[in-house]
Amino acid sequence: MSTDSFPCTDEFSIVGDVRPRAIDPLTARAIAVWTGGDFLPIARSFAPGAAEFIARLNLRAGDSLLDVACGTGNLAIPAALAGARVTGVDIAPNLIAQARHEARAAGCIVDFDVGDAEALPYASGQFDNTVTMFGAMFAYRPDRAAAELLRVTRPGGRVAMANWTPEGFVGEMLRAHVAIVPPPQGVPSSLAWGKEDTVRERFGDGVTAINCTRRKIELRFAMEPADVAELFATSYGPSVATIKATDARGARRLRNELTRLFQQHNLATDGTTAVASEYLDVQARVA
Repeated sequence: MSTDSFPCTDEFSIVGDVRPRAIDPLTARAIAVWTGGDFLPIARSFAPGAAEFIARLNLRAGDSLLDVACGTGNLAIPAALAGARVTGVDIAPNLIAQARHEARAAGCIVDFDVGDAEALPYASGQFDNTVTMFGAMFAYRPDRAAAELLRVTRPGGRVAMANWTPEGFVGEMLRAHVAIVPPPQGVPSSLAWGKEDTVRERFGDGVTAINCTRRKIELRFAMEPADVAELFATSYGPSVATIKATDARGARRLRNELTRLFQQHNLATDGTTAVASEYLDVQARVA
């Protein structure tokens, strides 16, 4: 998960597992955002819904699958447990390190690489399935990301995305961030990926069929809403980046808005927090 964009003045470079290339300011910004916090407890909050997303794909044993912007492995791990040959890629080395640990703990084998959704380090047509959950939708240059998702998937293969909708809980939460720190000029809203017309336009004639279904996923935390809001403010990279980029008043405003949203939408009554957020489930066949 990310917001539309977040400021960053630090310089970063992708190292380790990915082909060398120049790091431009937007790529550096993305790395800074996602290395700025601890996404694992947030990823775990919707892991059951991620497993359901994979189960609906009805993967066959031996299918090759790429999880783009894989985070800590929410899709990659259940896909591997289902028998697929899985590769996961993410722009943040810290998330890849966590994903490797999570895969070992789950007793499955996944190849994890550090890499950019806008320039994937894989051959054309390499994978039977390419998936991404709340990940590639946050690439700052969505046309590049869309082209890469199609490029690395074999003709007749499948691209499956889960994209937050503008109308859902997370959509509202993400707008609270950019209301405090606006996106860079020219960067489109990440929430546009949650609109079927936008998905169809971006994939264009690169696919033979697209099916879009609005679904809901639950985020569950064993803490009260105010504590969840503070978890996001201190551990979720985009929230951390927004707070870093604003002043004390802006930081207080974001914390208050996060608390309000989690309290307003909380479905739990036992002192914990559970919110349901809408997303667009995209299934596309590559031409």
